[in-house]
Amino acid sequence: MSSANSKLANRAYNSPPMAKKNAKKSKNPPATIARNKRATFDYKFEEKFEAGLSLMGWEVKSIRVGKVNLSESYVFLRNGEAYLFGCTITPLNTASTHVVCDPMRDRKLLLNRKELDKLQGLVDRQGYSIVPISMYWRKGAWVKIEIGLGKGKKEHDKRDDTKEREWKIEKSRTMKKAVQQ
Repeated sequence: MSSANSKLANRAYNSPPMAKKNAKKSKNPPATIARNKRATFDYKFEEKFEAGLSLMGWEVKSIRVGKVNLSESYVFLRNGEAYLFGCTITPLNTASTHVVCDPMRDRKLLLNRKELDKLQGLVDRQGYSIVPISMYWRKGAWVKIEIGLGKGKKEHDKRDDTKEREWKIEKSRTMKKAVQQ
């Protein structure tokens, strides 16, 4: 065997193992920046949309570090355009020394005209709310936000969801104990 062939065989032998095809996928993939967990508890979503965000440079740097809070934010429509209101992006001390930063500013959402018209009609006529669900990276460089069109849940709906979630946890514990015995 020649030295070139032995090097190739040795390199293939020492390479890291390939990922399993049936590996369990996590709920928060690494591309997710922030999630609004309260939104899924308070609202029942009919439809979900993906929108781009119009950001400044210091905001992108802060997002890369993960200094984003979506918990109290919502989307409102004004003059035929959608804006994200209440999203806090905390500025970095090093990246924003020469710029005046407003962490709570309204950020424009980038949606198609057809999507904007549909959202405007449903919000005006049927009383839907538009709430941000999660913020994530698309293709490594673009910040996208998933917004949901939904209606607020009543108190009894929230209690039913809590009971169902607790029952699933209890059921999985019981099944796990039964399998171990």
